[in-house]
Amino acid sequence: MYTMKQVCNQFGISYETLRFYCNEGLIPSVIRDKNNYRVFDEKNINWLKSLLCLKKCGMSIKDIKRYLHLCIEGPSSIPERKQMLEIQKNILLERINETYECINFIDGKQEFYNGVLNGDIKYTSNLIDIDE
Repeated sequence: MYTMKQVCNQFGISYETLRFYCNEGLIPSVIRDKNNYRVFDEKNINWLKSLLCLKKCGMSIKDIKRYLHLCIEGPSSIPERKQMLEIQKNILLERINETYECINFIDGKQEFYNGVLNGDIKYTSNLIDIDE
């Protein structure tokens, strides 16, 4: 069993974030000890790993709640869960493509600037007029 502080340290999240997840019902079956403090078992820890991954993937709290409820429903909800994850995967793949476009832009600019600094390329600008 793990305390709130231990879980926060393990995952690098704030106490307030973990409390929010608990209060929102995003970590089901969290029990309380004799002093009424939340304690987390291995199932809670494993689910929290999933929750944090879904959050990093950009899934909204509303969608995470929906996914959680589908998980609780059991195997009958697997097709819908798969569909949710496929949608999120496609969003991530689009983000990866956008990131590569940005990297290619930066690489192109760096090549241009290197060429200008080396004297191989004449400087031009889309923002200011350059005296000839």
